[in-house]
Amino acid sequence: MTDDAYLFLATTAADWQGTPLAVVGELECLDTPAVRAWFAAQNVSPESPSIRVVPPEQSGLIPEGAERLPIPLGAEELERVRRAPATHSVASVEEDLLAFRDSEENRDALLRRALAAGVPAHRVVELSGVDPATLSSASRA
Repeated sequence: MTDDAYLFLATTAADWQGTPLAVVGELECLDTPAVRAWFAAQNVSPESPSIRVVPPEQSGLIPEGAERLPIPLGAEELERVRRAPATHSVASVEEDLLAFRDSEENRDALLRRALAAGVPAHRVVELSGVDPATLSSASRA
């Protein structure tokens, strides 16, 4: 696994994994010569629905043979890429998990709600800052 997110060109409907770049919004790397040259070589613009973006942990979603470009993202940009495809309920729970870092109130209930909403355990740990063992015990309570 790499620490870079990826842009890739989806050429068929079956390739439309990841998130449309237009949904994520402006990324700092889009103004670099390398990324602009990649768009020119693909003959597409950043607004094209065929331009998709995936975070590092989802690089396996990129179809084999797809034109791809690794892109470095800042922490805030990476969070936007990760959260862009989330359903409203998952996005809401993820916001609660981020807020939880400053509070211990209703910890176990929040952790169970996050898992029930479909937030992967590694994301719950990452967003909430809890120890994986704490997450495990909270989910059994």
